[in-house]
Amino acid sequence: MARKISRNTFLMESPPTIRSFASIVGKKEGEGPLAEFFDEVENDAYFGQKTWEQAESELMKRTLQKALSKGDITPEQVDMMFAGDLLNQCISSTYGLRDLNIPLLGIYGACSTMSEGLALSALMTDSGLGGNIAAVTSSHFCTAERQFRFPLSYGAVRTPTAQWTCTASGAAVVSPKTTSPFIRAVTIGKIVDMGVTDANNMGAAMAPAAAYVIKTFLHDTAMEPSDFDAIVTGDLGKVGSELLIELLKSDGVDISDKHKDCGVMMFDIEAQDVHAGGSGCGCSASVLCGYFLPKIRTGELKNILFCATGALMSPTASQQGESIPSISHAVFISAESRISGE
Repeated sequence: MARKISRNTFLMESPPTIRSFASIVGKKEGEGPLAEFFDEVENDAYFGQKTWEQAESELMKRTLQKALSKGDITPEQVDMMFAGDLLNQCISSTYGLRDLNIPLLGIYGACSTMSEGLALSALMTDSGLGGNIAAVTSSHFCTAERQFRFPLSYGAVRTPTAQWTCTASGAAVVSPKTTSPFIRAVTIGKIVDMGVTDANNMGAAMAPAAAYVIKTFLHDTAMEPSDFDAIVTGDLGKVGSELLIELLKSDGVDISDKHKDCGVMMFDIEAQDVHAGGSGCGCSASVLCGYFLPKIRTGELKNILFCATGALMSPTASQQGESIPSISHAVFISAESRISGE
């Protein structure tokens, strides 16, 4: 059973395995620098459906099915799944996954959802309550724009700090300890609100939450940035990434040569005109499952700290002048089943 070493951090006694994983992205993401790493690139923004919301549901279902297929797992062999997305009532998850007949625990962490799902899956598996547990999330550019900003037909001008919501999904199946990649530890983040009110500058809103969870994880585990091949944030984008490094340096932690941000990695920021980079639940989920996990499995990477970041906002709260509370959770993923020196 996981060992609690602080209010936030848990070490896995028998580190669960990420048995299988998959990623599917849209056309724009498939034109970016990571195109070769994704399982599928879908050029139809509607994914064969009638509406964008139905498209995102289809995207999530297809991604989870791909992850199950790659692991030779049937839906009946999955004990439960943690799923969530950005839309009201998490309809991408509920409508997309309803026909799979897998017990569902719906979660919401905005763009931190993949970290949250993996953390919960690992804790449940290490406790002996799970055999195969799926963690899945998604986002879609058009559904997010409709809900959080303006209808696409409005043609609103995007600010330099704005980010492009990825049409993407990532799914992973966590199982009892067998082979790499292993989930070695998790740190549960807290809500951090520094008073940012600009919904077009979510990187600045989320960076303090990422700084908190990274600093907390390193303190609790007595690890150093040098112990990792990469410290991966979700979708801070260019602006938020720079702020994260500054915030941690002010606390005596330097991750500048280890930091990777999925929102920066997803696109060629200049050539693809995405301003500050990518965002959305599916951004970090697809980059983790498409790019990082295969490299851990092959041994090219040994250790990463995966910290997806979420802005816990709503259109109503923003219109009422509320600030943007944010959160990030850390998941230590390793090619080895024990922490060095443990």
